[in-house]
Amino acid sequence: MNLQYFATLNIFDLVQAPNIATYWAERANEQQPYLGEELFPADKQLGMKLSWLKGKTGSPVALRPSGLDADVIPRGREGFEELIQKMIFFKESYYIDEEMRQELNMINQTNNSAYRDVILNRVFDDVADLLRGAAVRREIMRMQLLTTGTITIQENGQDHVIKYDLPENHKGNAAVAWSDVENADPVEDIEKAIFKLKEEGANPARAIMNSKTFRYLRQNAAIKATILGNNANAQAAKLSKQALLDYISEELNLEIVIYDKVYTDSNGTNKFIPDNTFVLLPAQTLGKTWFGTTPEESDLMSNSNIADVSIVDTGVAITTMKKPDPVNVETKVSMISLPSFEQANAVYILETIPEG
Repeated sequence: MNLQYFATLNIFDLVQAPNIATYWAERANEQQPYLGEELFPADKQLGMKLSWLKGKTGSPVALRPSGLDADVIPRGREGFEELIQKMIFFKESYYIDEEMRQELNMINQTNNSAYRDVILNRVFDDVADLLRGAAVRREIMRMQLLTTGTITIQENGQDHVIKYDLPENHKGNAAVAWSDVENADPVEDIEKAIFKLKEEGANPARAIMNSKTFRYLRQNAAIKATILGNNANAQAAKLSKQALLDYISEELNLEIVIYDKVYTDSNGTNKFIPDNTFVLLPAQTLGKTWFGTTPEESDLMSNSNIADVSIVDTGVAITTMKKPDPVNVETKVSMISLPSFEQANAVYILETIPEG
């Protein structure tokens, strides 16, 4: 983005939604995408009401025979369940404070391009933090859904608990904690979960966990004995990551995804995939990350006299509003979003600790 273009502009010309959207698009291309963006690709609809069909995963049903001149018999949608939820509204704003405003005013009086670029980058990056926050919020929802079957948001006076009706028999616990590397049998635990899914016609192809859980597998005595041999030297050796991945691929037909990204909220730093959680899922996408139409997009986008609005990341609204006293600009980031979970019946959540 050519920041020098803004050198002679005032604060209102500078901090506008289209300029911020351009800056964000360039920065977003430099960032590694979240796992949830692949599993729940983005889509958009009007309004806040979200409905989807949770598909059955059973074996295919044979086509019924018919006479040549007989009327066709329509097949119903047995096994499908329609789920309806209201998407959640999120918004937060950022003001240019008095000190920053004075620095912006000084830009017009200096020929120091390096100083100018530093100030302008700071202005736009502050707003980009709100957009990063929106992206984090979407990933929190997707990963909560994937690892618990429920989205829980209890912040800022809002209380949302959204249950996605994951089948109860698609949640289970290890017989022995995987952290007990001498006695646990993770392969048996995983095979039981795979068998449960396959009994119902699902075909697990991937598994997600974090590095701490994966480390238990690398240290597990039974797995090491299988791969390296059952002797003292083998047990003392360190099992390589690739050797374990190859073994799981050959033995269980699973691709392992290790996901260690973290986020920060009012409770501190948290892992998107909690420790002691192992999730089986199919090869295809699991649902979608839906966006609704925000009030800013609906009501303000066509009225630039009140505010400037731009849309990024499929459905996130950037709104800039002029404040005359004190002279200021408020930048608001808002979204209406919620993931759908059409493949809920093809997912199994295995807690790698015993129940209770």
